[in-house]
Amino acid sequence: MGVKRNVILGLITLATFIGCGLMANAEAPDAPDAQIDYDGFVGLSGELGAYRQTRLVDLDTFNAMKADPDTILLDTRSSEAFHMGHIEGAINVNFSDFTDAKLAKALGDKTTRILIYCNNNFSDNVAPVMVKRVELALNVPTFINLYGYGYENIYELKGAHSIRDADIHWVSDWPDMLPAATLQEN
Repeated sequence: MGVKRNVILGLITLATFIGCGLMANAEAPDAPDAQIDYDGFVGLSGELGAYRQTRLVDLDTFNAMKADPDTILLDTRSSEAFHMGHIEGAINVNFSDFTDAKLAKALGDKTTRILIYCNNNFSDNVAPVMVKRVELALNVPTFINLYGYGYENIYELKGAHSIRDADIHWVSDWPDMLPAATLQEN
């Protein structure tokens, strides 16, 4: 009987330790050193859906806003894609490089008007604007992240356009990297 009792007590003790370990892991997201908050991101994304819809602007409005010297045109694609071609006047902060410090350096005051665009705003599907899966277009996470960093005066180019469109003012830092037909005739 003693052996059976010791086995039962051992199992209870083991279950208690396992239970404590599971509880500790369940509390990990609330720990002060937790660096990932999926629920917070999903919550912020849900809150911004309707707001973002009011911040989509057509090309004429986009260009009028872009002409304001106090407006920043932000391209968050890779540095390589940016240098291959971007809308004239854009600055580049790669999305994966977003931090408070880098955004503050590039964008300045959090009330500054910021215009954004991404590959999916262009229908050409040629380098450097290869179309992404529609649900993964970069302008959506860019909008959410900028807002999350405290930049609320964000506007996003609406629709798909051609980089050949004279109203786009597409430029390249490396024009020899682009097919000749991609660049606009000036």
